[in-house]
Amino acid sequence: MKPMCHFGAEGPMGMSSPMHSVMTKYMRIMKMHRCILDEQGKQTGVYRSQHQILMMLYEHSNVSQKEIAKRLYVSTATIAVSVKKLEKGGYITRIVDKEDNRMNQLCLTEKGMDMVSKSREYFHNVEMKMFQGFSDEDLMNMGKVLDRIYDNLSQIPVEKDMAERDMAEREE
Repeated sequence: MKPMCHFGAEGPMGMSSPMHSVMTKYMRIMKMHRCILDEQGKQTGVYRSQHQILMMLYEHSNVSQKEIAKRLYVSTATIAVSVKKLEKGGYITRIVDKEDNRMNQLCLTEKGMDMVSKSREYFHNVEMKMFQGFSDEDLMNMGKVLDRIYDNLSQIPVEKDMAERDMAEREE
């Protein structure tokens, strides 16, 4: 099945440097990957932001909405919408925090665990297809190049929030 997303390879204003060409290809790959993953959302009714919450609850059980928002770098209001949909769909449940009755802890239901399992299998299959024909050496070299790009981008000053996000990702 071919994705229904189409992405051109030409850059803005006729830019054609080797760097721009690589950047365009990278963005095209990211968009196609997102489109493929979004297709699963259409089939299951659970979309990307909701999957992120389910995956987080799988890895860190019984966390609050506030903690999820903090870890995903979104507002608590954004999380509340997804949590409500997941709860209504039977994927998660809320339990009152024993230490603070004002707080709810979120946990996966059996249906939520099943969705995580199916999603992980789907994501694995996408990765296998994505890197089909690549040797371990190819993947190691690609990883090194991507690390260099990340390190170069890390040298560009950004807002405090982005720096904190990076630190949190490295701690996990």
